[in-house]
Amino acid sequence: MPRSLFPSASPETRERLETDPTLKLVNEFDWSTTPLGPIPGWPESLKGAVRVMMSASAPMAMLIGYEGILVYNNAYGLFAGQRHPAIFGMPALDAWPEAAEFNADKIERGMRGETITLRDQEMMLNRYGQPEATWMDLHYSPVLGEDGLPQAVFCVVLETTDQVLAKQALARSEERLSLALSGSGLVGTWDWDVAQDRVTADDRFAELFSLDPQQAGLGVPVKQFLAGVHRDDAERVGTEIATSIREKTNYRSEFRVLDSKGQVHWVDASGRPRYNSDGVIQRFPGVLVDITEQRRITTALAESELRFRTLADAMPQMVWSTLPNGFHEYYNARWYEFTGVPVGSTDGDGWNGMFHPEDQERARSVWSHSLQTGEPYKIEYRLRHHTGAYRWALGLALPIRDDSGTIVRWIGTCTDIHETKLSAEERELVSQELSHRIKNIFAVLTGIISLSARGRPEIKPFADELRQRIYALGEAHDFVRPHSRDSQPTASQSSLRSLVDRLMRPYHAGEVARVAFEGDDATIDDGAATPLALLFHELATNAAKYGALSADVGHVVLTGQGGVDGRYRLTWKEFGGPAVAPGNSSGFGSRVIELSVQGQLRGELERVWDADGLRVEIDLPLDALTRSARLQSAH
Repeated sequence: MPRSLFPSASPETRERLETDPTLKLVNEFDWSTTPLGPIPGWPESLKGAVRVMMSASAPMAMLIGYEGILVYNNAYGLFAGQRHPAIFGMPALDAWPEAAEFNADKIERGMRGETITLRDQEMMLNRYGQPEATWMDLHYSPVLGEDGLPQAVFCVVLETTDQVLAKQALARSEERLSLALSGSGLVGTWDWDVAQDRVTADDRFAELFSLDPQQAGLGVPVKQFLAGVHRDDAERVGTEIATSIREKTNYRSEFRVLDSKGQVHWVDASGRPRYNSDGVIQRFPGVLVDITEQRRITTALAESELRFRTLADAMPQMVWSTLPNGFHEYYNARWYEFTGVPVGSTDGDGWNGMFHPEDQERARSVWSHSLQTGEPYKIEYRLRHHTGAYRWALGLALPIRDDSGTIVRWIGTCTDIHETKLSAEERELVSQELSHRIKNIFAVLTGIISLSARGRPEIKPFADELRQRIYALGEAHDFVRPHSRDSQPTASQSSLRSLVDRLMRPYHAGEVARVAFEGDDATIDDGAATPLALLFHELATNAAKYGALSADVGHVVLTGQGGVDGRYRLTWKEFGGPAVAPGNSSGFGSRVIELSVQGQLRGELERVWDADGLRVEIDLPLDALTRSARLQSAH
């Protein structure tokens, strides 16, 4: 007996029908292994329902009997994915174990004669090797036998996954758009049907123009929107719209509107007219952005800029500013008055050409260093005056930083210091001349002492000591006298270490210093240099006569220690000299030491006769070393 659903079909007809792979699968499936048995034993109502299903283009499946034996058409086979054809003829609960509970409920209800419709039913199905969310429209109907009782449950499966995902994506997009619009200045959109003169707009747009949102959503004449424009801008806005329509150009305008609370808002409106094939305008859609805050900021910036320029132009200094990369883009009126150059001619790198040729490279180098490091800019250079002469100027600049510390601008000034510079040079010449004369006085005193000692041999030792003391005073004077840029020593002239190095040079053994300074250095001025020079001279003289410097291998270490208690301590320690014993502290040299330390420097001195050499402890107030410290302590 033929097992085909179409036993009476000719071979040609059957061959044609079995071009459908699923129908062929039905005919060739061994149904004897299932509770259904061979096809000829199926009820005619069931076979008829299966024939209808097999010829349908929509995905359909039949769950036969309470076991839910699964029979389906080719479209359902495509829906089943990689599960097809293995699940064909299986109980539905075994075919789709992940949906077993769901299918069991539908089989039971269908076999009770119920019909069920489910829209966008979400299910997790494993069709391609892993579970994935799938959405379907499901329609369940019972298949009735000749006795009117259900024999199977017929199911139409329409997958809606793509549509559901698209709707979800659209909903997310609309939500993001809504959030973006809420967080931005965008008020909303409008669409003007010009032919019908009906403008439709969203709620925010309508509220800004004092219109009822429901009416705006349905559409109102454009004049109702224009009525919300500030009276000082209304005529201009109408003209701009008409011009855009007439010239077929994009529309862009900024104007004020009055909202429902009577508050003024600045808006930026953008639109584009749309025309038909005959060139007749049909629609005019657009968007509106609330720029009230931007307008306020712009106005505040303009006022701030005006105040800055007014203040800068009122200053006697030349004021300039640059971008973070050093590009000069602003100069005040004083700059152009001083230089006489045309406005804008020194923007960018043009400023460097205003300097004296001998100063240009130095000015560029200092400026480049500030740009790279962010350090303040400070330099003196000669700047070309409008008369053609070069005048000395002081250039200063500071970086302006944002909250993150990034430089956003440089603000600088140029101050004419030409007269001050000339006066300083004159004062320096006078100071150098006075210093030279004082040195001459020291030389004359030394000469007088030498002449006096020639006729009095008995006073020669005293004369030699006196000459050495005068030499020390001369060295101290030369150390702290005012220096020009050319005569400035390489070491700082205010350093105690430098003073010691200079005074102790006569005691060097070749290139080796026999008096070394260690520890904390200190700043000194002319007021402290003289007594300190006498102190070190006397200590070194005594060491050369009786102590460490009298021996070839002897040396002295001078250690400085700056404390937090406002004191400065010095230790003179001799090493490698002959054995020493407490000496006479009432001699002239000792009195000079005590006068220098206790009298002029307001300090204390203690001699300690250690076994390995003399140690002198000197304790001084810090404010005795510099005039600036003394002045501060006086306040």
